[in-house]
Amino acid sequence: MASSSLKAVQSVFKAMVSSKGFDRVLDKVKIISAGDGNCHAELVVGPEHKNKIATLHGGMTATLVDTLSTMGLLTHKVGVPGVTVDLHVSYMKAVADGETIVIDCSTLKAGRRLAFLSVEITKKQTGELVARGSHTKFIGS
Repeated sequence: MASSSLKAVQSVFKAMVSSKGFDRVLDKVKIISAGDGNCHAELVVGPEHKNKIATLHGGMTATLVDTLSTMGLLTHKVGVPGVTVDLHVSYMKAVADGETIVIDCSTLKAGRRLAFLSVEITKKQTGELVARGSHTKFIGS
């Protein structure tokens, strides 16, 4: 199941980042695995991801939390992307140009109307926690 989920998520993600919209900022994200409500991805931070002090931009971090947790949710049994009703990010450590970050997303619970998602972003080399996110999505009618 995870293999077909991974291919489906990669296909949806590729379509998103290939658009002319904002999502193209994620074009260098590599989705490593996806399935059972989870998504695991990596990104080598480049110049286009940095703020004016040359570290990973907070808005980019929030976009990673938003978009990649949604990719995980797509592999959950509810199978819908939903609509964001709450997004929270705690920033703990700066990331420099050229560093690789790992983005781990989990679906904590998906009910009839709401889904609760969790994200941890760490430095690949050291395992240091960069940011932690929580994401709540409306998924029901």
